[in-house]
Amino acid sequence: MGAGFIFGEDKRVCAYAALTHMDRRDLAMANVPPNSSNGYYLEFEQKVADLDRQINELRKLSTAKGIDYSAEIRQLQKHQVAELKRTYSNLSAWQTVQVARHPQRPVLQDYLNLMVKDFRELHGDRCFGDDRAILTGLGHIGREKVLVVGQNKGKTTKEKIACNFGCPNPEGYRKAMARMKFAEKYGIPVVTLIDTPGAHPGIGAEERGQAQAIATNLTKMSRLKVPVVCICIGEGGSGGALGISVGDRLAILEFAYYSVISPEGCAAILWRDGSYAPDAAEALKLTSKDLYKLGFIDAIITEPLGGAHRNIHDTIYDVQKYVVKTLGELKRIPIDKLLDSRYKKLRSIGNNLPDNGRKKAKPRKTAIRAVAKTAPDRTQPLTTSVQS
Repeated sequence: MGAGFIFGEDKRVCAYAALTHMDRRDLAMANVPPNSSNGYYLEFEQKVADLDRQINELRKLSTAKGIDYSAEIRQLQKHQVAELKRTYSNLSAWQTVQVARHPQRPVLQDYLNLMVKDFRELHGDRCFGDDRAILTGLGHIGREKVLVVGQNKGKTTKEKIACNFGCPNPEGYRKAMARMKFAEKYGIPVVTLIDTPGAHPGIGAEERGQAQAIATNLTKMSRLKVPVVCICIGEGGSGGALGISVGDRLAILEFAYYSVISPEGCAAILWRDGSYAPDAAEALKLTSKDLYKLGFIDAIITEPLGGAHRNIHDTIYDVQKYVVKTLGELKRIPIDKLLDSRYKKLRSIGNNLPDNGRKKAKPRKTAIRAVAKTAPDRTQPLTTSVQS
């Protein structure tokens, strides 16, 4: 992978070479703040959790007894950094999904607070209601005036319930498209932040045209006459993510995932058992590295050591740098050429698949023979009539 496609490379880790004089502030700047996970650790982070507990115990003993344990604390911090590097450089697909779902991972509201200046939210779809799972509004990212469209998971339990845990309804997608057409009218670039396990699967959502709303967005986003930058900041699940992810550039955070279906949903369909989710995650090729190799995404935005939840500010700053840089490049391209390039980009998806990952279409007669071999025994009575 070319270095030009990786943004926010973690250069601060080299500060650990000077751990002999590191204090609490320096440790925070180096992306591994004490107690950074707020007591919440993933299953594969148990060694990191043990080291964190030992460091905290030594700090408490030092305060209570007045004994200097700084040398021991620095040694444990070195081990902690090494363990985080080892762990996060070899994550499996299922572990990546767990990191993308981490409770302390930055969500849309964090990006709006830290990245978007003078944000003014625009409500409602002028048809049914105001879906809180998708937020839209105008603001500034750097010096760029943009329309922000983001999927909102919420932080507190009350917020999560209000926005369906980040699962949008049809009115959310219609609201997003109405605001995008507004941005197109005034020549304002569009930035979308993707973070959803999938579109809301409720009966009401289907009755109000969930599939049609997403399909309409796909069609119209491909023709918007303004630059469109899409970034997957957490979960990118199914058509729920696809409904706001058609654009000139599609980037993804290092430990986010983007997939046609959630691993649990895939396991339930193929194996009728959700416990096969890790196997499904591996087969879906949903990690940032896999997606980049397949040509589905344009850039990977690296995360701080140990994931975005360990350093929210640096993560959002790196996303901001990518947005500003990319918009600067896209705004220099004439609109006609931009639309033509976007069309070619979308049509080329799947062309970079390896030969062993493709299945050649069988001739009609060969396909019929293959089906005939798997047909039930002819001696058994057929339950339905077959028409030629």
